[in-house]
Amino acid sequence: MSRKELPIASLSYSLRHLSLQPTDILKAASRRLISFRRVQTVSTMAADEEVVGSVKDQLAQLFEASLRITVPDQTDTEPLIAACNPRFGDYQCNNAMSLWTKIKGKGSTFKGPQPVGQAIMTNLPSSEMIDSCSIAGPGFVNVVLSTEWIAKSIQKMLIKGIETWSPKLRVKRAVVDFSSPNIAKEMHVGHLRSTIIGDTLARMLEFSNVEVLRRNHVGDWGTQFGMLIECLFEKFPNMEVVSDQAIGDLEAFYKASKQRFDSDPVFKERAQHAVVSLQGGEERYRKAWSKICEISRQGYERVYERLGIRLEEKGESFYNPYIPGVLEELNQKGLIEESEGARVIKIEGKSYPFIVVKSDGGFNYASTDLTALWYRLNEEKAEWMIYVTDVGQREHFEMLFTAAKRAGWLPPGDNSYPKASHVGFGLVLGEDGKRFRTRSTEVVRLVDLLDEAKSRCKAALVERGKGDEWTEEELEQTAEAVGYGAVKYADLKNNRLTNYTFNFDQMLNDKGNTAVYLLYAHARICSIIRKSGKDTEELKKTGTLVLAHSDERALGLHLLQFAEIVEEACTNLLPNVLCEYLYNLSEDFTRFYSNCQVVGSAEETSRLLLCEATAVVMRKCFHLLGIRPVYKI
Repeated sequence: MSRKELPIASLSYSLRHLSLQPTDILKAASRRLISFRRVQTVSTMAADEEVVGSVKDQLAQLFEASLRITVPDQTDTEPLIAACNPRFGDYQCNNAMSLWTKIKGKGSTFKGPQPVGQAIMTNLPSSEMIDSCSIAGPGFVNVVLSTEWIAKSIQKMLIKGIETWSPKLRVKRAVVDFSSPNIAKEMHVGHLRSTIIGDTLARMLEFSNVEVLRRNHVGDWGTQFGMLIECLFEKFPNMEVVSDQAIGDLEAFYKASKQRFDSDPVFKERAQHAVVSLQGGEERYRKAWSKICEISRQGYERVYERLGIRLEEKGESFYNPYIPGVLEELNQKGLIEESEGARVIKIEGKSYPFIVVKSDGGFNYASTDLTALWYRLNEEKAEWMIYVTDVGQREHFEMLFTAAKRAGWLPPGDNSYPKASHVGFGLVLGEDGKRFRTRSTEVVRLVDLLDEAKSRCKAALVERGKGDEWTEEELEQTAEAVGYGAVKYADLKNNRLTNYTFNFDQMLNDKGNTAVYLLYAHARICSIIRKSGKDTEELKKTGTLVLAHSDERALGLHLLQFAEIVEEACTNLLPNVLCEYLYNLSEDFTRFYSNCQVVGSAEETSRLLLCEATAVVMRKCFHLLGIRPVYKI
């Protein structure tokens, strides 16, 4: 075509302690209300069956049953469940006030919102998950979960696997369009945010049992290929010898081609003819185009391999044959108009139209993106199309989605499926507050940035004596895991809409909200379990988790909220929600470990199970963020 520091008295560790397992060398998030849309009967809930879904979902099913009894005529009322202030309980149902507004003065026997709340509480079906309920303010129903039920739920997860805590979304297949570099250009730091944000969104959706089509919409078609091909012909008359080593720096090759195009009229004319020959399918030109694309991909793959990114390429050239038919469909529907020689779609509220065919008859981003959207809906049968690009493209996607709605491809609202979403992100800034560049004002190559992160981690490890204790392979792979993870987390922990400053020293710090600190926290938990000498797999079968201490219960409750946090992060397309959850989980564990002796205590078995559950959830968080965990300190 982006806190409060953990107490570390008991968990003090730094780079000199870190290594990976030989076999794998490698505030509570915002408590938004949720509307529950899945209805389950009381009789089904009464059965001795596991209720699938997050804690919020399970509570919503109970309150759904109560609402049907309390206000049977308000059939469109959905339970509003939120986590609440711990002083009052664990969760809260907030329907009473809005219900009272609806039924007031319409013959209701209720005298105010508090009696409505009281009735909702009274009509709740009995459930082992609820310990007690109380009414606060204008009818808020506060819920305290059963500590025994929390413990049983965690132990069940340990036996059956973390996948039993995966959220259940209303969509079955989604396209995540991310990374999307341009052919013949190096991937630079500007591609970092799209690549890792898109990968994390794809991972979270996949964990939520959504089939994700990971699409790399590379810029591999267009008028620029005329100048690239002509430059290639000049430099390499014999196409058989062309290689990435022969071409050298792709960025320099592109700039040299552009300079010739701008300054040499004869070359420019040849380049324009080359575009016609390429689009006409002439073999020599198609072969040159394929070679340029192939060499570019080799560069991208080096970045994707470092980051652990999996993508399927469907670039602009893939959709090009479909464009005429899609535009004809839009024309038949009366959407396309002539304007100053171009063909456009008028978008209400915009000062300029959506140009789908340029005045010279050529196609553009709009025609390609419309066709890609049509293809994803009609051929790939996707229900949710997610586009991860910088915020500067927001208006383009607004117009794209509006045009699709006018065509009847998408429903008019934003809450129905199929739907399309633009995931915008801010800039990566340097220490000077400007766009992150090298000292020579060039954009920073992404592969160089990642290699420097790894190099800094390795140097720190060697400085702390690990060069003498570890093999070269352990040093290399540990430095990779920590360095790449630090770069990813430093980006993902920020609200994607904001700019953030790239700073190696901050992201590689082993204190505070950094990947390094969180990786250490996980490694520390694994060390505690190892030092006990106990087999956790055996403990899962024979031991019993008991959350008697208040810090044990707080940690257990936080673990149990994992599913709803992932659901929130998916629904709102905000990876930072998961990062905040992970950081707060490490805080809760630190508090628990500081106040509750594990190894050698009378509660050792139970507390080892709680340690294992924390490690399992942390590892899944790392996986969703695309970060490889460490196991030894």
